[in-house]
Amino acid sequence: MPIRSMTGFAQVKGQLNGQLGFTLSLKAVNHRFLDLHFRMPSESDALEMKLRRLLKEKLARGHVDLVLNVERSGAENFSLNRSLVGGYIQAFRAAAAEFGLAAEPDLNVILRMPGAVDAGVLPADNELETSVLATLQELLDRLNQMREEEGRGIERELRQRMGHVQKASLGVDKHRHAILQTYVEKLKGRMQELIGTTVEPERILQEAALLVDRSDIQEELVRLDTHVKHFLGLLDEGGEVGKKLDFLLQEMNR
Repeated sequence: MPIRSMTGFAQVKGQLNGQLGFTLSLKAVNHRFLDLHFRMPSESDALEMKLRRLLKEKLARGHVDLVLNVERSGAENFSLNRSLVGGYIQAFRAAAAEFGLAAEPDLNVILRMPGAVDAGVLPADNELETSVLATLQELLDRLNQMREEEGRGIERELRQRMGHVQKASLGVDKHRHAILQTYVEKLKGRMQELIGTTVEPERILQEAALLVDRSDIQEELVRLDTHVKHFLGLLDEGGEVGKKLDFLLQEMNR
């Protein structure tokens, strides 16, 4: 399974009967857990519950926004909510009078207000619900396609960075013996100083052990190499490996 980015966007459109169409979109960003948010027509609560259940089965984590917009092309279905529009106009004029403004409301703006125009209710035969659910898998496929494309770019970058780490580790290892020899020379000088005093032999051994322990970083290099190989192995494995990769990066920085 390829590595997927947590970020993605997808959209599908559907048509029902020549008068009713819809647009369904998904946007996902990084999040520790699965956090679902819906923006749908108020009369589609049952559909939202089904979509929520299906998305929980298909997605593991991420902040996910699902938006369903319903569009109608049949003008005969529209009706003016006169009482609501009248209320908007009355409120506008009252506000203008209160603040001493000579202005009249813009009808184009008012008709865009929520509830000003009634486009009718969703089909009672669940035609919209059936059509939306039928497009969900296509929507998820498109989302995953985008996430996989971005994931491939991230994977290339991570492999390149791990290559730099391995190269740097090899360079340090080449100089390790020279550095160790420097510490050995310091150790010899320190022991010569201690031998010329009345220090106990145990103290000399302690000083020697301490300097030698500080001088050799072979254990750290081996550990780093192990982490890098494990990191690359997870990239080869693919799938949901983000948390494991993050843990290994923390270990490399120790």
